[in-house]
Amino acid sequence: MLLMFKVKNYTSFKNESILDMRATAYVQHPAHVIHVNDKLGLLKTTALYGANASGKSNLISAMFFFEQYIFSQFINKKENEDLESNEIGMKMKLEPFGLSNDIDSASEFDIIFLRGEKQIQYGFECTAKEVLNEWLFINDKKVFERTGTELSFGSKYQKLLGAYKKLPAERLYIAVLEYFLDEEAKNAVLGDFIAFFTKEYNVFTEILFESTVKGLAGMVGLSKKLVSNKSYRKKVEYYLRLVDVGIKRLDVETEMIFDERTGKKKKERVVRTVHDIYDENGNIVGEKLFNLSQESTGTLRFLAYIQNIIEMISNGGVFIVDEMSARLHPLLTKLIVDIFCSSQNKKAQLIFTTHDISLLNNNQFRRDEVVFIDKNERGESSLYALSDLKVREDATFNKDYLQGKYGAIPIFNYDDIMGGELNG
Repeated sequence: MLLMFKVKNYTSFKNESILDMRATAYVQHPAHVIHVNDKLGLLKTTALYGANASGKSNLISAMFFFEQYIFSQFINKKENEDLESNEIGMKMKLEPFGLSNDIDSASEFDIIFLRGEKQIQYGFECTAKEVLNEWLFINDKKVFERTGTELSFGSKYQKLLGAYKKLPAERLYIAVLEYFLDEEAKNAVLGDFIAFFTKEYNVFTEILFESTVKGLAGMVGLSKKLVSNKSYRKKVEYYLRLVDVGIKRLDVETEMIFDERTGKKKKERVVRTVHDIYDENGNIVGEKLFNLSQESTGTLRFLAYIQNIIEMISNGGVFIVDEMSARLHPLLTKLIVDIFCSSQNKKAQLIFTTHDISLLNNNQFRRDEVVFIDKNERGESSLYALSDLKVREDATFNKDYLQGKYGAIPIFNYDDIMGGELNG
């Protein structure tokens, strides 16, 4: 579960900005809080609002970059035996804030999360060419800290890690440890860290999503479980029927499919949707199979979401989505939010950007669940929660937001528009 994510000097975020998932002392919507202990409660949802180009997508991009930068540096031992090679791993593009004559090329990222009984904090400061600083703490105890290529270790970890001090300037130390530590030591130091990102930290960026939903390859991300597990598939089918998109169930068949890459046919499990056929009197007289490509983009988007959501509600995780409401009816967006906010959800979190103000009300959200992202005249993004503005519990959130009381809205003059070029 996520406690905090921090970014500095990345895209439009010049100054330090922190997304804080810790709940305040508000008593409204108690089911919206995961109570870790008597002192700590974590929000199940955070809705990010703001004008176009305010920086909402940039925050999601930062959360995606952070994960990708880390794992792009992990080395495939079977293919690479030379730690000094500059060709190892995918090179991620770092985009520091660029609208200042005092350009700082160093960007900073930091995260705090819970997994099991551990609270883990990890972060780094880097440029496009090198890692300047890096740190890892478990339960507030130092595992290691790095300045340049110099390392220091917490007393508990000195013996375990002290032998691994060879550190290229361009590589994260955590990637060095992942490569050299034996399995027992790796599990002790990095096991929960790696498991969190590979199993629980899920980022859906709008650009990546659009390229996969209607793309030629795969059509939509289908989990192996959807194909192989009937019980799980029935859960997905339940939600597809619930949202009334005309899908009766999902059909899975093994077929011989032509593989363009190899030029040969191969066996593949194919998923199709099943729709009822009606006569002129409205009676069901049969069924028809649709390829996924025949379904609407909104239906495919919901199908991709609900697979992840079912898994996270069951196993825990953080679902981070850019423009979650795009191509979805507002009631479908509300359904997704309600699933996360329900009392049945004990360990999953939802972070999403949206322009859907139908959700922006005190019946849907606590004040600490609503975060605004705004950009000043210098192009610098910042974020703040509705709870930071001392807003009353019974305030009309969406009306006040549109009236500009909270900021983070487009600023333009209707008189200029109506008297401008359109009428010229």
